[in-house]
Amino acid sequence: MSQEHITKILSGKGLAAKIRQNLKYQIAKSKIQPGLAVILVGQDPASEMYVRFKSQASNEVGMYLETIELPEDVREKKLLKIIEKLNKNKKIHGILVQLPLPAHIDVPLILETIDPMKDVDGFNPENVGWLSAGAPEFIPATTRGIWSLVQSTNITVAGKYVVMVGASNIVGKPTAQMFLNHEATVTVCHKKTKDLAGFTKKADILISATGVPHLIKAHMVKPGAMVIDVGTARLNGKTVGDVDFDQVKEKASYITPVPGGVGPMTVASLLQNTWDAMCLIEDIEN
Repeated sequence: MSQEHITKILSGKGLAAKIRQNLKYQIAKSKIQPGLAVILVGQDPASEMYVRFKSQASNEVGMYLETIELPEDVREKKLLKIIEKLNKNKKIHGILVQLPLPAHIDVPLILETIDPMKDVDGFNPENVGWLSAGAPEFIPATTRGIWSLVQSTNITVAGKYVVMVGASNIVGKPTAQMFLNHEATVTVCHKKTKDLAGFTKKADILISATGVPHLIKAHMVKPGAMVIDVGTARLNGKTVGDVDFDQVKEKASYITPVPGGVGPMTVASLLQNTWDAMCLIEDIEN
């Protein structure tokens, strides 16, 4: 049998639909409706699209969603006041500030202001610390989505060599930490890494989150590796990922498509985190 026939496409759509269905059932049974507040600053088209996806998914599962849209030039003090108000709002169990934020806003200060128990993105320094300690309350949504996809294959992560391409606070660092917590050997590569292919072609699990279209070519991938593509970019009018999908799928054992791979899982994982936050705040057994 050729490699082509045994490569499995790891679609996030089906798994995300199952997660949403399960949440819908749990929310329908619950006496309390989980509430999520999403703050969007400015008019970044990608951010607006993500917020739209979150809104649709929240409606589908029966979650209360409050979207707060603010102008690009909003004063930092005003944004902080809005977060502090949401921290006290009993209807809201999860608070998410859509990143990136304009340059005049102090991002660490904003993330630090979110109540750690409502920090469904997992970016408050307290929750970042708990992830590093191996006991996270909230795993960042993209990382949780990646982990769920990997778990769905039933492969053993312990002892595997994982290469994470991209070292952002949003995806790269928390994802590397998650795999380290589960006893994988992890290397993080970034834009200053020399000989990227030297690392990637040894990886049992290769994860890329750079936003550089088709950065990962077939010669950079170990035969039989699992390849998780987190990147999104536009190329010749199409949405593509970091991975040259058509080439790499001939070598990988599992590969995620773009779109339809990690993206739907990120949204589903955010809803899971909001449900978990509601259970935590309301002291409900989850």
